[in-house]
Amino acid sequence: MNQSYPVPPPELLDQWCMENNWRDIAIQAAQWGADQELEACCELLDELPYDGPMLYDARRPKPPSLKEQALLVIDTAVNDYRMSSDAASIIRRALEALND
Repeated sequence: MNQSYPVPPPELLDQWCMENNWRDIAIQAAQWGADQELEACCELLDELPYDGPMLYDARRPKPPSLKEQALLVIDTAVNDYRMSSDAASIIRRALEALND
């Protein structure tokens, strides 16, 4: 195997083997490798006049919050005529009043 690429530390490999099946291990290993590559790219971009953290955020976006998901469901329901605009407005105002 070509060792010029990052290899997960033995402790991490042992943990994966104890906690998962082979399919899960393959997925975790692929994610780990992709994260290592992204970190390397971000470090490189930090040395250039580009924004490394912006790249990281773009490639590893956070999933929408529960509040954002709920607002999207409301919009979809209104667009599909399953909820009135008045009811949606009330629910939307209540959701927006909540902390994320």
